[in-house]
Amino acid sequence: MVAEDIETIEAETTTQQYQALEAGDDTAFVAFMPSGQRGYVKKGTSILEAAQSLEVDLDTVCGGSARCGRCQVELSFGKFPKLNIVSKVKNISARSASEDRYNKRVGLKPKRRLGCCSIIHGDLVIDVPPESQVHEQIISKKTDLDYSENMQPVIMLYDVTVQEATLHEQIGDAERVIEAAQRQHQLQIERMHYSLLKELQKLLRKNNWTISIAVRDQEIIGVFPPDKKAIYGIAFDVGSTTISGILADLVTGQVLHSTGQMNPQIRFGEDLMSRVSYAMMHEEGTKQMCEAVRTTLYDLTQELITTSHIDKNEVMEFTIVCNPVMHHVLLEISPTELGNAPFALASDSAITVPAKELGLPSHPCGECYLLPCAAGHVGADAAAVMLAEQPWNARDNVLIIDVGTNAELTLGHQGKRVLSCSSPTGPALEGAQISSGQRAANGAIEHVRIDPVTFEPRFKVIGIDCWSNEPAFDDSDIQVTGICGSGIIEAIAELYMAGIITDAGMVNGQLQDKTNRVVQQERTFNYLLHQNENHTIYITQNDVRAIQLAKGALYAGARLLMDKAGIQHLDRVVLAGAFGSHIDPKYALILGMFPDCNVWAVSSAGNAAGTGALKALTNKRDRIEIEHRVRMVEKIETAIEPAFQKYFVSAMGIPNSDDPYTKLRETIDLPAPTQQADYSTRTRRRTRTR
Repeated sequence: MVAEDIETIEAETTTQQYQALEAGDDTAFVAFMPSGQRGYVKKGTSILEAAQSLEVDLDTVCGGSARCGRCQVELSFGKFPKLNIVSKVKNISARSASEDRYNKRVGLKPKRRLGCCSIIHGDLVIDVPPESQVHEQIISKKTDLDYSENMQPVIMLYDVTVQEATLHEQIGDAERVIEAAQRQHQLQIERMHYSLLKELQKLLRKNNWTISIAVRDQEIIGVFPPDKKAIYGIAFDVGSTTISGILADLVTGQVLHSTGQMNPQIRFGEDLMSRVSYAMMHEEGTKQMCEAVRTTLYDLTQELITTSHIDKNEVMEFTIVCNPVMHHVLLEISPTELGNAPFALASDSAITVPAKELGLPSHPCGECYLLPCAAGHVGADAAAVMLAEQPWNARDNVLIIDVGTNAELTLGHQGKRVLSCSSPTGPALEGAQISSGQRAANGAIEHVRIDPVTFEPRFKVIGIDCWSNEPAFDDSDIQVTGICGSGIIEAIAELYMAGIITDAGMVNGQLQDKTNRVVQQERTFNYLLHQNENHTIYITQNDVRAIQLAKGALYAGARLLMDKAGIQHLDRVVLAGAFGSHIDPKYALILGMFPDCNVWAVSSAGNAAGTGALKALTNKRDRIEIEHRVRMVEKIETAIEPAFQKYFVSAMGIPNSDDPYTKLRETIDLPAPTQQADYSTRTRRRTRTR
């Protein structure tokens, strides 16, 4: 977890104070989640009008007449220090007659309001659910799994024919089923779950004493009509920003559907330290965050069940992978101990919880398996990535990076050692803390190219197939609304390659005479990437600094692992996660996000954490392996490593102040080095208290 850069904090504080002075008492400060868009609106404004003025993605087709119900929102009340908001019930109008009519006619979910009817009277935190967003967030966490290998399912299905009960043989029906399973399938079964007894006798007699049974370990946990062919499970990847779910057949391992949503805990803070702080400062903080994430897991489960046309009683198993803070919050364990050294986990072992305790719709005997955590900052998500990539089998030096708000890094050293750490990158790489940043959705700039002679840009936008300089681009109905993580990485790298940004990360103001794209703002300069009647998108000096801070932490963590392993070079780099799937390896290397290596040696593993969760869902052997392997991983705590600061400071340069990036220069003609800035006196050390 990261403490934000002092300059950024001061700039944000100054801006907010200025806005507050300008706003006056007749305005309210509102924040929309999960986008994070916020600003001042006049009191008496409806939520829908506020969303429109702040360019928040809130749907409506009836013009605000309370007929379509597309503008539904949920309100969060309490103190939100990260947002500097106290959201109170009195700050929103009571439910109107129009809302009552809509609720009577169609129905509103509990806690839902219609944005067009809800009038703002004071500061508020407003949640926009996925179904109310015009442009759905793109949760790029789909995965698949090839089970050509020998699979050992966690739950097995068997058909058994039971001896009919008679007066001469006084044996219970459950015992008859157990005996038949032992005799017909050579199973060592000790018991049948008591909850099955309510339906067992009727099921046996209705089906002429032949039924299907589901067996987990040595227990019968499900009884069905005969010839049952499939039961199902869901693998969840609970990230700081997004939550994804994958529905799979537990018998064959086949993936059927996947889905995802933004993590609603964003309202409590975009980074994990903010959420730990929220739990520390609010007595009910852990419970509130727990309820938020469990509600999303419930909704995603219902969506997968409905989409796949299956019954909830056929869902018998879940796996969940998440970082340590998410792990504790999900189980309603306070994460406060993870906020200070020695960053102690309540438990680092694999945990099995009845699905009903987490509020998940499932079979009564459904269980949820949480993969083990490696250390206080290396969670079950990192364990899942290891399970997917198996660095213990590597015969070279491979660095695996799961890029997110907090990056998990794993180094496999020639099959001899596996080392891992978590590095405090912050949310900038996902588009947060960027002036025009947004999550990946239609309208977000995702690829950028800049002409080194004219300094003119061209870009690609999510939802539009062509580049911005092609005639068909203007024919699209999709508006350019911002820039996402992959876009900001490419933009800054291209600006550096074009000479607009120096290797110290400074926007070169002397280029004002050559292009109107470089624009002065007070004492710094910005680059104008795009402008239309609705949006002006700059790459600002603060944007560049935010990326430098993020990539500096990432590089420093990687170098620490290399030092501990005693190696000087990397043979391969594997980028995992949604961000890793979309980033161009060339631009990641140009910025110096990780130590030097050949461009062709950088690959994407897709949603490796999701793949690991899926493997653990469908294969008992994989659960045994990861529980064993995670104990052998060497964990490095970056917060207490003196070398972290040295590497972090040098990595502020582009690509690096000290690392010559020899291999990169062999394939890419980088700009000639200039005199680097001294970051050591201007950049506060990034500390972690997650």
